[in-house]
Amino acid sequence: MTPAETALILARAQFAFTVSFHFIFPAFSIGLASYLAVLEGLWLWKGDAKYLDLFRYWLKIFAIAFAMGVVSGIVMSYQFGTNWSVFSDRAGPIVGPLMAYEVLTAFFLEAGFLGVMLFGMKKVGKGLHFGATCMVALGTFISAFWIVSVNSWMQTPTGWAVNAAGQFVAKDGFAAVIFNPSFPYRLVHTVIAAYLTTALAVGGTGAWHLLRGVETPRVRTMFSMAMWMAALVAPVQIFAGDQHGQNTLEYQPAKVMAMEGHFRSHPNGAPLILFGLPDQDTQTVRYALEIPRLSSFILKHDPNASLAGLDTVPRADQPPVAIVFWSFRTMVGLGFAMFGLGLWSLLARMRGRLFEWRWLHRAALAMGPAGFVAVIAGWVTTEAGRQPWVITGLLRTRDAVSAIGTPGVAGSLAAFVIVYFGVFAAGTLYILKLMGKPPAVGESDDTLAPIRTTGITPAGEGR
Repeated sequence: MTPAETALILARAQFAFTVSFHFIFPAFSIGLASYLAVLEGLWLWKGDAKYLDLFRYWLKIFAIAFAMGVVSGIVMSYQFGTNWSVFSDRAGPIVGPLMAYEVLTAFFLEAGFLGVMLFGMKKVGKGLHFGATCMVALGTFISAFWIVSVNSWMQTPTGWAVNAAGQFVAKDGFAAVIFNPSFPYRLVHTVIAAYLTTALAVGGTGAWHLLRGVETPRVRTMFSMAMWMAALVAPVQIFAGDQHGQNTLEYQPAKVMAMEGHFRSHPNGAPLILFGLPDQDTQTVRYALEIPRLSSFILKHDPNASLAGLDTVPRADQPPVAIVFWSFRTMVGLGFAMFGLGLWSLLARMRGRLFEWRWLHRAALAMGPAGFVAVIAGWVTTEAGRQPWVITGLLRTRDAVSAIGTPGVAGSLAAFVIVYFGVFAAGTLYILKLMGKPPAVGESDDTLAPIRTTGITPAGEGR
């Protein structure tokens, strides 16, 4: 392996490491911001103090997660200049404006209302405070809109042209760039994943307290709301994922081939490979456990439909199959586990045993982190499945990297690992400590004081 190849691998590992840490916090804060808006709305509508107590309880956790999202997101932007300057130069005329739109809309909206949401309950009217909470929730969605649009353009680029300097520019305005073919599917899939991530975290917290014998109305309410979300939204996510998969088959077939482990074409119906060991050198899946024709039925809704395999793709253009194969199965497996948990909770609810079935509570507690694992697995599937392209069909990853030396990238990667595990482990432990205490009657917002006194000032979603 040449020094340039080593530097490329390290640069990719550095970005993958930092973005993985970052992604879990926006995924949580997007869903949690909407949950807070629902809680405050229910309090204003019904006048029941338990909703206000839950709002204040989760507001503290939201503030910490939001702050960590900011910090982890700032670091990523520097890597575009240090490690990926060729990409920044060539794609800057398209990516730069979209990121600027995100700052001008989502960032300013979040930053403008976040202070009122966190510290203004006793300083402004109820209606204005609720409006601020809704604006923060809207801002997180708008942020997801622009970030997903940028990533989707890199996956399925449209509306581009190349100028005299070799840069990608918007051909006839930005509409075709923003609303590229995969964008609607990715946006729906990502936002629903954020809601499910939050629901499982809330449900796991409620289950923890129920298992410890804390069965207050506040604990019961948070658990019940989370289980409703899992039961109703998980099947919607499965349907959205199916639609997303069909879109990917149309525009990025090599990615689907890697996800399915199809090294060879199947003209008369492709099997669904449940498990196996993909071997890219021999272009086979060893010890494959298959269900005949099921992959064709899922992807094309016809068990006899033909599906092309990676034997139609040059070796140099094939994604890393083993990574994509297993990350995809991790995401799908957890998705169906969420669906199963939702169905179980519906059965318990129908029998009036939602707060008594201890095995349901244990399952909900075990599934608490599942949303975070699923979103990371989905991100790995999306990004690794695009390789060897950083912009599909237009710019290869190896051609997008800066002229960097191995020692510099290795040193900065090691520094990131040490600092991230130290800082974010402390933040995560603090969040878990807050979750470990049940919401109290008359939950006070004075517990936000540690955030003020330690100098942590959330100022917008991480970029």
